[in-house]
Amino acid sequence: MTNNLLRFIEIDQSYPNKREPNSRKNDFGEIYDDYSESAALNQASRCSQCGVPFCQIHCPLQNNIPDWLMMTAQGRLKEAYEISASTNNMPEICGRICPQDRLCEGNCVIENGFKSVTIGSVERYLTDNAFDNGWIKPVKILEERSQKVCIIGAGPGGLSAAEELRKLGYQVDVYDRYDRIGGLLIYGIPNFKLEKSIVERRASLLKESGINFYLNTEVGKDISFEQLRQDYDSILISTGVYEARDIALPGVGLSNIVPAMSYLTASNRVGLGDEVINFSNGKLNAYGKDVVVLGGGDTAMDCVRTATRQGARSVKCVYRRDRVNMPGSLREVNHAEEEGVEFIWLTTPEAYIGQKKIEAIRAANVRLGSSDSSGRQSPELVANSSHELKCDLAIKAFGFDPEDLKNSFDQPNLKLTGWGTLSIDFLSKMTSLNGVFAAGDIVRGASLVVWAIRDGRDAALQMHKYMQGLLLNREN
Repeated sequence: MTNNLLRFIEIDQSYPNKREPNSRKNDFGEIYDDYSESAALNQASRCSQCGVPFCQIHCPLQNNIPDWLMMTAQGRLKEAYEISASTNNMPEICGRICPQDRLCEGNCVIENGFKSVTIGSVERYLTDNAFDNGWIKPVKILEERSQKVCIIGAGPGGLSAAEELRKLGYQVDVYDRYDRIGGLLIYGIPNFKLEKSIVERRASLLKESGINFYLNTEVGKDISFEQLRQDYDSILISTGVYEARDIALPGVGLSNIVPAMSYLTASNRVGLGDEVINFSNGKLNAYGKDVVVLGGGDTAMDCVRTATRQGARSVKCVYRRDRVNMPGSLREVNHAEEEGVEFIWLTTPEAYIGQKKIEAIRAANVRLGSSDSSGRQSPELVANSSHELKCDLAIKAFGFDPEDLKNSFDQPNLKLTGWGTLSIDFLSKMTSLNGVFAAGDIVRGASLVVWAIRDGRDAALQMHKYMQGLLLNREN
């Protein structure tokens, strides 16, 4: 069996076939084809099975990557899937959208000289193959507990916690303000990265596992938070962060200046078959427009690549730092450039220009100065460098802030951090309210889906400990 491993010298790195840019930018289908079984086994066999697996160390979920790569290389695909799923509630989703170039693959010890193992693509293959073979079954519990759990938010953090708690036998109810299960996975991430059928397949599995979903239900409006505290033994808040961050610029009141999430949500809803008025009337549609996206994170990459598919006349991405210092995945930048997006580095917006609608953005050049407290070089304006960029649709992708849950939930004792996120005890995952826990972006700020899954799993374990303590107290 050992001959099936350590083959990184004789086998080159090879990702699944990627569709040609001129073809893929005309639709919203995923850009990578599926691995064949032989291709997945070959790529898994490149793993060096190193003594200190940096891929695993740099995975937020601490996935047992060397183990399931070894199983894959040996053709033991069901066992490989089971090991992958033992630490990850959504491996088929992480395999598609995780920035592996910054996490597991970026820390592969064979990367220098031989290029990393294609961990994400193998992970995706394993779970898709498991679904195809009927190996993935709903959660079956022998005896249901009497205790009930409420989860607020049906995004990746809430869904992961829901599944873990259901495995432990709890009655689990999930509330979400939107009309579909998945949160950001449905409305924030475009189909070319994650087709909605993949999310819906996972959601159906959770329903079949006995998890109850109450959609179109906004806590604090349709049902009071206090009522939930009375009805449930514990609560998890995993609402994510959706408030668009902004910067004050002259001309901000002009039309056709939109937040990134509004733009992406409209596009995703249209793809799902919904009627979206602001898409039909052109306000959230890039067709025929000169589009400028402001920002350099993964959300900005989703926006520029969506705009090309909607038929924009031109698409530019303006970012105040350079390529090396941008927060988004460099793999996504490469995809965008292949699809015709123009990146304007070291540039910052100064004003929106126009009469009633935006017609241009006045921008200035930037140079990187001394490092700030985070270690990143601070942008400094270059004198007399102002210039205009033609624009009739500006998309703001400056990041996201949390909503004020203290007021919307009418809970004055719910403590927040200085950033507006929920304050929790990082050991127990409990907020300042007894029996109320929190996980995901609402705690750590806007972050990766894989971190939300990790936080949801950790919170579920702590909620279990808390509820077991309640039972002991009642028995005594």
